[in-house]
Amino acid sequence: MSNAIEFFLYDTVKLFFLLSVVVFVTSYVQSYFPPERSRKILGRFKGVGGNIIGALLGTVTPFCSCSSIPIFIGFTGAGLPLGVTFSFLISSPMVDLGSLVLLMSIFGAKVAVIYVVFGLLIAVLGGTLIEKLHMEKYVRSFIKNTGKITEEWNKMTIKERWLYGKEQVIETIKKVAPYIFIGVGIGAIIHNFIPQTWVETILGKEKWYSILLAVIVGIPMYADVFGTVPVAETLLSKGAGLGTILSFLMSVTTLSLPSLIMLKKVIKPKLLVTFVVIVTIGIVLVGYLFNGISFLII
Repeated sequence: MSNAIEFFLYDTVKLFFLLSVVVFVTSYVQSYFPPERSRKILGRFKGVGGNIIGALLGTVTPFCSCSSIPIFIGFTGAGLPLGVTFSFLISSPMVDLGSLVLLMSIFGAKVAVIYVVFGLLIAVLGGTLIEKLHMEKYVRSFIKNTGKITEEWNKMTIKERWLYGKEQVIETIKKVAPYIFIGVGIGAIIHNFIPQTWVETILGKEKWYSILLAVIVGIPMYADVFGTVPVAETLLSKGAGLGTILSFLMSVTTLSLPSLIMLKKVIKPKLLVTFVVIVTIGIVLVGYLFNGISFLII
């Protein structure tokens, strides 16, 4: 029991420290990319180039899957190509700067960079495929009539950006603290009470079904990456496959059930199913690839 308490306290302090630093830095960067400026940037690019920029812009706008949807609505209503907005919608929660820093601290630079690269690849290819399928008619009519984003971009002073970063740290900690406590608690239980052979039997990288199981378990959940990484770190130490773990992280952050329920309000079922299928296939393929090359990167 003492080991579990020690694990809980150490990981909780570590994650809250990382959370404060990461949120402050990413919020400072985000202050340069309010929705109106982001729309203007995206509006300059067409085709695959637009999808690439949309995916890259998602990495510097640190929104969770649910908070990305209002931005998606604004972009779509402003007339941006549907594929570009979906590339943003996929990348924003999956590969933001916060997840990059956190993954580097836990799994190392190689894993973090490869995770981001493949996350961006899913976003670009997913958005491009949706664009090629010409599914604009499956966006609900009230979204198309929202008009252009009217928020003006006002240049902030350095002091204002610091205050904005501080406010975002406080608000984010209030929002995700329960998930961190739950995630670290689950991690402590797995770390100290679940035999390694159990984890290897169910989620070992040689198990063909482990990635599919991780994605299925991850989709109904709603948790910030800071709440899921402690579980992922513990599972890795217990013998779970790296690809299985990263697929779990991707599914939780990008395809959480609450975000899908919100998204259903703005797009029709056929487009929603297409989005889920494309992203799920991408996550599963990346998971199998990670499991296959894990010996090279860890």
